[in-house]
Amino acid sequence: MELMETTGVPAGWEAYGDDKHTRMGFFTDTSVCIGCKACEVACKEWNVIPEDGYVWTGESYDNTSTLGANTWRHVAFIEQNEPLRIGADGEVGVDTSPDGGGDDGDALRWLMSSDVCKHCTHAACLDVCPTGSLFRTEYGTVVVQEDVCNGCGYCVPACPFGVLDKRELPKREEDAPLVSQVLGKKMDGRVWKCTLCYDRLKGGHEPACAKACPTDSIQFAPVEELRARADARLEKLAAEGWNKVQLYGRDPDDGVGGFGAFFLLLDDPEVYGLPPDPVVTTKHLPELWRDVAVAAAGVAVAVVGAFLGGRT
Repeated sequence: MELMETTGVPAGWEAYGDDKHTRMGFFTDTSVCIGCKACEVACKEWNVIPEDGYVWTGESYDNTSTLGANTWRHVAFIEQNEPLRIGADGEVGVDTSPDGGGDDGDALRWLMSSDVCKHCTHAACLDVCPTGSLFRTEYGTVVVQEDVCNGCGYCVPACPFGVLDKRELPKREEDAPLVSQVLGKKMDGRVWKCTLCYDRLKGGHEPACAKACPTDSIQFAPVEELRARADARLEKLAAEGWNKVQLYGRDPDDGVGGFGAFFLLLDDPEVYGLPPDPVVTTKHLPELWRDVAVAAAGVAVAVVGAFLGGRT
């Protein structure tokens, strides 16, 4: 039952004792994202992630569409007929630039956001993994051990954000040598996702995506420090009249105990394809198992009663 309580402390993190490190994470400020996709490229290069298909999605300049086994960072492009800023009196397109020479009258805006695994404080994927492939690191992050993953896929529907996915690689004969060389003997069926560059963290380096981001849209630091930065940034943009600016995943009292990778958004989460009020999907498991046990006991009593009644 304790695993289901959103305490604000990453479940399993305290087990490291003296080896526990400060909880690290991401704060993604979408207001300064320029959609360059440097984070996507850096992530793929460092983690040796296969290409995910050169397809035309029709979703602006978004060619990956969603997070998946082969896309651990996804830069979304959302085109809107919305003003960037709204004045305190409701005036649309108010000029809040320091020199007074800006022009915010054009209602067309692009929302660009680099999405990633949220490294939830209370992660349902950890609760349902039967092999221990998914584990909480000493940095408070959530990582998949692909050499332990048995491909059961229980974690895929357990994630409220649709982050986890099973990798399916082409089984062409000419691909086999390269795939085996890069990814090991097992060629498909396992679950893959962002590790927050666990190997880089252990070496004292920041994750590849944050290192490559030219605008500091992706910031890497201790989670508590990032929350303070996010609060200050939100206050500044709200004072400037930025339209619908809000923090997403910053609150440790939300349905997953807060994210280890949270965001500043310029519209409602649904616009970015994010659930508005995510809840750890295993929250009600103890209650469900208790109901099942009660029902099973009732059936057993009925069967025994019927058997004894038949004998008399």
